[in-house]
Amino acid sequence: MEQDQQQYKTRVLISNEVIRKRIDELGQQIAKDYPSGTIHMVGILKGACIFLSDLVRAVPAPVKFDFMAVSSYGRGKTSSGEVKLAKDLDMSLEGMDVLIVEDIVDTGVTLTYLAHVLQQRRPRSIQIAALLDKPSRRMRPVQVKYVGFTIPDEFVVGYGLDYAEDYRNLPDICILDPVNPA
Repeated sequence: MEQDQQQYKTRVLISNEVIRKRIDELGQQIAKDYPSGTIHMVGILKGACIFLSDLVRAVPAPVKFDFMAVSSYGRGKTSSGEVKLAKDLDMSLEGMDVLIVEDIVDTGVTLTYLAHVLQQRRPRSIQIAALLDKPSRRMRPVQVKYVGFTIPDEFVVGYGLDYAEDYRNLPDICILDPVNPA
């Protein structure tokens, strides 16, 4: 992968400081919206793990969390359009207030699939929190209640987001640019 990384350069779109401030704001809003019970967050692996970790700590209310793994990208930069469930939940959601925590909402294909799958499990409610929203790419309508940032149609990495499993560890959200564009 090192050779692949050399073909790209990154430029900061959203700094870690700005990200953390916004997550604190989202945490306060989520706690306000769920005053009478435990919130069951479902983090979507792998990209949302860092956002979920910070969001859980920013919510001053009872929180439980679990993970699902789905994929519609494979190793490319564009969605394949086919969603695959790779890891299911370990806990029941029946009668629970569920918050799907996603790194980025792009085409809406993955979240439409996930919402349908989770609705079959009879939760009390389902909402979505996304660190990033890219509405210009939407193919399916998705209602995201908690949005960290709305971004332009750029391929972004960092803060958990990857390109072919690289760049997840960057502290900022960065745009990935080819070094020598064709």
